[in-house]
Amino acid sequence: MIKQQKFQRAPLVLAIATASVIAPNAFAQVKMDSVAGPQAQQIEEVMVQGRLKDSAETLVMERLDEEVVTDILGSEMIGRVGDSTVAAALRRVSGLSLVNDKFVYVRGLGERYSSTTLNGANVPSPDLTRNVIPLDIFPTSVVDSLAVQKTYSADQAATFGGGNVDIRTKSIPESLTYFIELGSGANSETDGDVLSYAGGGDDSFGTDDGTRALPVELQAALQRFKGRLGVQDIRKVLEAEGNTYGSPSEAIAAAQQLNRELALNLNRNVDIVEDSSNPDMDIKGAIGNSFVLSDDLEVGFLAGASYKNKWREQETFERAYGFPEERPDTENTSTYSVDLSGNLNLGIRYADEQEVTFTSLYLRNTDDETSIRDYFNENREVSDGRGFREYAIKYEERNLRLNQVKGSHQMGPASKALVPGGLLNWTPDDLKVDWFYSDATAETDIPNQVSINADTVTDANGGTVSSAVSIGVNSSGFRFTELEDQVINYGWSATLPLEFSSSSLELSGGYARTEKGRSYKQTEFRLGALNVNDPASLSGSLGDVFGDSQITNPDNDYVLDRAGVNNQSYIAATLTDAAFGKVDWTLSETWRLSAGARWEEYNQVALDWNPYGYSIDDPQIPMDPEELAEATYVDDAVYPSLSLTYMGSLWAETFQLRFGASKTAVRPDLREITDAIYIDPVTDWPIQGNPNVRPSELTNFDIRGEWFFGNGDNLTISAYYKDIENPIEFFEIAASDTNQAREIINAESGEITGVEIEGLKTLGFMGGFMDGFFLQGNLTLQETELVAGPDADEPTNPVREMTGASEYVVNMVLGFDSPDGAHSATLGYNVFGDRLFLAGRNLAPDAYEQPFHSLDLTYSWYPTAEITVKAKMQNLLDEAIEIERANVIVFEEKPGQSFSLSAQYQF
Repeated sequence: MIKQQKFQRAPLVLAIATASVIAPNAFAQVKMDSVAGPQAQQIEEVMVQGRLKDSAETLVMERLDEEVVTDILGSEMIGRVGDSTVAAALRRVSGLSLVNDKFVYVRGLGERYSSTTLNGANVPSPDLTRNVIPLDIFPTSVVDSLAVQKTYSADQAATFGGGNVDIRTKSIPESLTYFIELGSGANSETDGDVLSYAGGGDDSFGTDDGTRALPVELQAALQRFKGRLGVQDIRKVLEAEGNTYGSPSEAIAAAQQLNRELALNLNRNVDIVEDSSNPDMDIKGAIGNSFVLSDDLEVGFLAGASYKNKWREQETFERAYGFPEERPDTENTSTYSVDLSGNLNLGIRYADEQEVTFTSLYLRNTDDETSIRDYFNENREVSDGRGFREYAIKYEERNLRLNQVKGSHQMGPASKALVPGGLLNWTPDDLKVDWFYSDATAETDIPNQVSINADTVTDANGGTVSSAVSIGVNSSGFRFTELEDQVINYGWSATLPLEFSSSSLELSGGYARTEKGRSYKQTEFRLGALNVNDPASLSGSLGDVFGDSQITNPDNDYVLDRAGVNNQSYIAATLTDAAFGKVDWTLSETWRLSAGARWEEYNQVALDWNPYGYSIDDPQIPMDPEELAEATYVDDAVYPSLSLTYMGSLWAETFQLRFGASKTAVRPDLREITDAIYIDPVTDWPIQGNPNVRPSELTNFDIRGEWFFGNGDNLTISAYYKDIENPIEFFEIAASDTNQAREIINAESGEITGVEIEGLKTLGFMGGFMDGFFLQGNLTLQETELVAGPDADEPTNPVREMTGASEYVVNMVLGFDSPDGAHSATLGYNVFGDRLFLAGRNLAPDAYEQPFHSLDLTYSWYPTAEITVKAKMQNLLDEAIEIERANVIVFEEKPGQSFSLSAQYQF
């Protein structure tokens, strides 16, 4: 049809030329009837040998054929620059920057404005504090390509802010293929001695064997004593059960003894010791094949798995901006990480008209952290000679299980022939129906998270001379956290292309439904001594301080209780029904107009949940009708989209000019619309949810010019503008003297304006010795403005830039391919400008994350056609993550330089 042929003027020559630039040793031998000019139409034979040819050709043509602004990154290019996770790879796309090595910011907007899908379907997040997916959990070994759509179209979900990242997993191969890869690595900040503790027997697999699980004895006690384990609470239940005592003091003594016996059930084997670390281990492999069962019927499979573990040490420094010398905060953390994945793809294809595929994916990402933190505040400063210490252990296991089935059907001649009597002959051959069903569950388990507070004696420089566990019931905490998030997403779409003499028309429409449910349960116990017979005993090892003999000693007054208020846990659910219609019209291979609209009905409910409520007066969920009504929200709206494209040959063999306009929405995370308080993973500040937060509405405009030259060079210039009504933002609120806290509110308005420039240039024009080099990069320049509005609590700057927005983002790649094809190298550079990390309150200054200059080098050697040896070096400049406030570095962390070496055999 005409739509699919509209780029015949440049076309395969362009794609092959681009591939030859990017690919290591991609040589093309082309025989043509005529190659006198860019209008050559016929190509008799094309023979290409190149490691990246196939995907480069496909991705370039896909980008040209997209009706909206889309950037696409293929798996081979990801492998070339050495990125091991989807998050790291997306730094290479224009306008994207990476936060916390997990979350992608698109066009200067926070992670809430960047949605993620897997093969086009919604997936849940295993992150405790966000609904967005931490993209570091996806290994690039399962990825075929990444498509970043920056302009909204009606076939996408309306929750479209800065853009949508679609992770497209590898499909069934054309023939037998398999590979195995072994690798290792190290980090400059990990010197061999790490902090550790006695864990479980299955820690090397990233899962707890039950050592850290909430003891069944404590679960039974929570039921028996109605969630309250204080001495007086136990006494009341004992007496209510019919137990009699000679005196009140005997009753108290019995309750105290039972309270201490319950404390013995906690896993208190928490001595923090120094251990030796091992080099990183990285193993991955896959096998796949397809089988031709008849002339028209083909089946296939692809199965893969990966395993990676590593030790990392990090030291973070925090300072109070007003008293940087007197109130420092230093934390040393050792983390043992395990990443495990498995994937299975099955497919059946009939005559290129009927296809059904099944994808099953399992991901596990576990971080086992051990840390010691020494700090000072306004209550104890360095000059006082006394400080605070916190010992912490946190084992966080995240799992994602996903099953997807997809179908694509056309009633072509072969399919119609299967139906007797020609019953389907009336259907158009080009009518295409696609459908999908996706069921995914994300779980996060943090068993026996331990924090122990201590008092320290320090020297004149703030160094610790001695420490002792603090007196008080809050001297230690044992927290058990469970999150489960399930998403069921299914839908269908139909596409009917129509051809005319000088134009083509494509009509499409469809339906989608997304059901999401989340439960978050947090249980925390506090254990401490109100007093001890021998104060020196508190200076011993942690295992001794909380040992059996110490707790049961009647001369010591140890107390166990359940900590926290009842709004730490919550349950939430959303239901979205959507329908869309779209028209895509191409005129004379020159103009293309796409217009559509999407209707969505969004239903939401979020409730505080007290798992230990056992009475009408203390229910598990609110019972007040008004409160229940306020916990629900319904939104019903239509979201239009428009895209206009001009196709020609202005200054290049292939030129495109695109314009896009749309209206979209950004909705709050489920946790943000409850009264639940959660801890920010970066700052450790409490964040207060807000049931009154409502979705933001966005008006989007884009214009983009693209030039593709015959030698593979290309240039793209984009401009965009977004107007945001009621943007969802974090603002600082009043807290205690020693703590800071934030809340979520709707600001009044926001705007973002930006320009993106990206391109690829071969460097052969500089001389023959540069023939093997190419330069690829992008630059984003932008301005943002946020008007805080009346709901903000005394902001220092009522008009400011948006949180997480940078004035500029730069991504550059310098590549080299040796003439003999045996070597290739890539030098990648990435930097973002200052971005607002925390907006100040009551004249307190704003805090800004400073630019991080990331320089990475990847070298690949191809001794044979099947073997690849790759060396990768990251953060060559040894940059640090820094946050500055009032010209004081209030946060500093050095991720160190990472080095890795791998070898792959692929057939």
